[in-house]
Amino acid sequence: MAFKITDDCDACGICEMDCPMGAIEEGDDIYVINQDECDECGTCVHSCPNGAIIEE
Repeated sequence: MAFKITDDCDACGICEMDCPMGAIEEGDDIYVINQDECDECGTCVHSCPNGAIIEE
């Protein structure tokens, strides 16, 4: 199960701060998850105030 940040992201950065693996970084318009670094813990899903992170 991989996670993806959707266009609902408002680039608040909360998910990046909460990610224990450091797998989330700022992209051009929204944040993105580096799948090679993500351990699929789901912390980002629960921390996103917009529900912009979904299971792919």
